[in-house]
Amino acid sequence: MTTEMVSVTIEGLPVSVPKGTSIIEAAKRAGVMVPHYCYHPSLPSPAVCRMCLVEIEKFPKLVPACVTPIVDGQVIHVHSPAARKAREGVLEFLLINHPLDCPVCDQAGECELQDFVFQEGQAASRYGDYPKRYNPVEDFGPDILYVANRCILCTRCVRFMDHVTETPVLNVSERGDRAYIGIDPSAVLDHPWSGNVVDLCPVGSLVSKDFLHKARAWDLDKTASICPGCTQGCNIMVDTRDDMVVRLRPRANLEVNRHFVCDTGRADYRWMNRGDRCETPMVAEAGKLRAVEWPDALRRLADLVAAASGPVVMLVGGRASSESLGWLRTLLDGRALTAAMKVPIGPEAPIGAIPNLALRAERAANLGGAELLSVSGDWTLAVAAAASASLVVVLDVELDDAEAAQVASAGTVVHLATVADPRLGVPTLLLPVTTMVEEQGVYVNRDGRAQRFLPARPAPGMAWPAWRVAAEAWALLADGREAPATASEAFGALAPFAGMSHRDLGLTGRVVTAGVAR
Repeated sequence: MTTEMVSVTIEGLPVSVPKGTSIIEAAKRAGVMVPHYCYHPSLPSPAVCRMCLVEIEKFPKLVPACVTPIVDGQVIHVHSPAARKAREGVLEFLLINHPLDCPVCDQAGECELQDFVFQEGQAASRYGDYPKRYNPVEDFGPDILYVANRCILCTRCVRFMDHVTETPVLNVSERGDRAYIGIDPSAVLDHPWSGNVVDLCPVGSLVSKDFLHKARAWDLDKTASICPGCTQGCNIMVDTRDDMVVRLRPRANLEVNRHFVCDTGRADYRWMNRGDRCETPMVAEAGKLRAVEWPDALRRLADLVAAASGPVVMLVGGRASSESLGWLRTLLDGRALTAAMKVPIGPEAPIGAIPNLALRAERAANLGGAELLSVSGDWTLAVAAAASASLVVVLDVELDDAEAAQVASAGTVVHLATVADPRLGVPTLLLPVTTMVEEQGVYVNRDGRAQRFLPARPAPGMAWPAWRVAAEAWALLADGREAPATASEAFGALAPFAGMSHRDLGLTGRVVTAGVAR
């Protein structure tokens, strides 16, 4: 069925959009930003803030852009004198009770109230002597504080809990000047997705206890990435300060996670900052590990692979990139290989009103990539086979005591590790590799969507991406072969992604397979 299109003019710019599109979304298509507070593309629009009022020629009054659909031929003015005057009035009222505590507010630098007052506000207020309302800070849940004095009553948080998580525990209490966001006395904000109210809040009213006073927005470096927590593949931003990860936030992808991320994924960043990292290639000599340079370590790895005449076992963790899985698999091709990924299982937590969005039970971000690259064998059988294997390759996986004992009993163990596991004894080779926040790579989620992540901090010491280690050793096994020079080349050289590059994926990914229903 063909979608009916209508054409309008917004701020002098012609734009065509599907019939029924709101003015605020049509303005986005034209590259015009309409100031707003209550509106959010993933929430119902109540049109309560009145910040998005715009002027339509031949209309008798201003209209809210968030709930008004466009009509063919309309001429719309976002920044007309009448519209600007209306927004000035809205901002003046919002600032009557606002504490103006920007120097100590976590939202400073990311605050939409700051932004629009700078853009649309007045230099002075007629209410300078008006006594400000004061409400105490409330503890809403395990990680959420409510600073009522900063609240502008946009109600995004209320609508998120009502319509998205379908757990209506927030409300607007009192009326007029005394109104504030209230919470059911018998409830707390402990839903698996409730942390999103912090991201939705346009001001510093709802704040994260974990991030409180940790960093200012302008001190943060922000990097597009993928949540490593489960097979959903939620798009995130990794915020770092001085090369330390301090916060994970959702990044919009309407096909995967809309604008949200679960609280488990949001809190799963401390392992990224571990200080006990492997930083130097090590080889076993006389029962001890000795540091070597990469050329020596790669030569030894190639020799070990060439000498492996019996079964070979490859054990990997769920955070390994597709490039690393594929090139380790390529390095070990031609041998009696058993390859498996460890997939921890946890409780599944759906978000409620959004189909196909949940914290998934399979806690392995790249299980889809492992399936495409034939690295998804039976984990229990693979571990059991390690004890009698001629070569065991372990890639950054957390083993339990029994699994570690079986691997340690193998004759030859190559451990590509971010953190050394003392339970493996003295491996034949201990090679330092990077984590997903220190390299560029691709995860494939449960729906078969390949999505790229970018490096957010430098690699420690001499650590390399695992794909580079494997590719360089592979090149040594036959004269004339060249290892890929970049992660994008390494990706495109793998059969499931043949000819593709990271650029082809963009920042929202691309479906490369139909995925596996679980």
